[in-house]
Amino acid sequence: MGNQHKFDTKVQVIKYKVLRTVAEYAWEGTLLENVMEIPQKIMPGKTPTMRCCVYKERAIIQERLKLAVGGNRYDKKVIQVIDIACDDCPAGGYVVTSSCRGCLAHRCAEACRVGAITFGEDQKAQIDKSKCVECGMCYKSCQFGAISNYKRPCEMTCKVGAISMGEGKEAQINYDKCISCGACVYMCPFGAITDRSYILDVIEFIKNKESAGYKVNALIAPSIASQFNYASLGQIMTAIKDIGFDNIYEVALGADMVAESEAEELAEKKFLTSSCCPAFVAYIEKNFPSLKDKISHNLSPAGTLGKFLKEKDPDCKNVFIGPCTAKKAEFQRKEYTGYIDSVITFEELQALIDSKKINVPELEETKVDDASYFGRIFARSGGVSEAVKQAFQEKGIDFECNPVLCSGISECKKALTLADKGLLPNNFIEGMACVDGCIGGAGNLNHDQKSRAQIDNYGKSAEYKDINSAIQKAQNIDD
Repeated sequence: MGNQHKFDTKVQVIKYKVLRTVAEYAWEGTLLENVMEIPQKIMPGKTPTMRCCVYKERAIIQERLKLAVGGNRYDKKVIQVIDIACDDCPAGGYVVTSSCRGCLAHRCAEACRVGAITFGEDQKAQIDKSKCVECGMCYKSCQFGAISNYKRPCEMTCKVGAISMGEGKEAQINYDKCISCGACVYMCPFGAITDRSYILDVIEFIKNKESAGYKVNALIAPSIASQFNYASLGQIMTAIKDIGFDNIYEVALGADMVAESEAEELAEKKFLTSSCCPAFVAYIEKNFPSLKDKISHNLSPAGTLGKFLKEKDPDCKNVFIGPCTAKKAEFQRKEYTGYIDSVITFEELQALIDSKKINVPELEETKVDDASYFGRIFARSGGVSEAVKQAFQEKGIDFECNPVLCSGISECKKALTLADKGLLPNNFIEGMACVDGCIGGAGNLNHDQKSRAQIDNYGKSAEYKDINSAIQKAQNIDD
């Protein structure tokens, strides 16, 4: 396929291959006839490349394929586990390591409340997993540090405690806790957790647009400036046009609109949390219900822009393209109904580009310059607060914004806990579920350390240097 250089991991490459192949057949209108042949096409021959046998590899591809074509339409959950792929991580939990000296004190056994620790002939400790309740008391009591707590990557990366092990030792997701951030999707080294795709819906929008008489809009998240490093941003915009999108709009313009409105709301209410990150919003709703009324009543930048475009052209189809798996849950919320028609990630955009066999580095550039510097920097942690402060200044509002910047759910939890107790000294919580903000999103092609600088440079290149100029110009967007 020749695209591994575009991604961080081989897991992403496999996911991409499935999406690209699905898209190729969908454009041709032959997906139904070929869907059963896709696993063998992607994993040909009889020699396995990753698993015990090629047949298991194909079985996993088949499960990936189900989610690539949209999965069960009655099951709206965005993040899902591929059970058959989840079998190579250790069971995890507390284990005795070779550092155990077989001491006489036996503090670990004394600390264990359920009698799960015994001693072998060599007097070294053993943990009976059928009794162990994973309380960690043995771990805390061992003076040699000979007991370790091994957690699977998905469990470690899930900061909301939504992932545990099922009866078959496979990962399982507690959807009462899951916020669809996708951290587990990116971190699972076996690709056993993935996000459902709406790529077929987007293809259908484009294929049917002429006969149905509507336009398809691409709403591009500002974090795109940190992606697709094999070509210029202008060439990527041309590629999006070549896929079949009629118009391209910067979601950063929606961010400008949100910053202006959020500044007014903060000045009125005196305390607010941002509403830009759907995973952060879901986290508050599920874990801090007493703070739900403190969430900004603004839609996210994508929702705000989508609403703006629908008011000008009610028949258009708005497709959000960005780094965020949680956006796939957001556009299904009732307050977003009718504003955003579908969501795909940058990973899926790459699959669409290649399914059309578009040679991006050879394309001319298309300029898209809708937003201000401040709207564009929403893509990284701290950007929302900078934009809100700028909006106060431009609108002449006499209010001091004292924000706390939360990069990742762990930092969000700290700030929200203090706010819930009335102990937070700040009056604005900028919450980003992904570390560093949208540039750390699970749907990105890569997570480069240069991403923050790329976003700042992208912001500086904006034609509009203030928020109001971008918004005023937007009022003249043609229907």
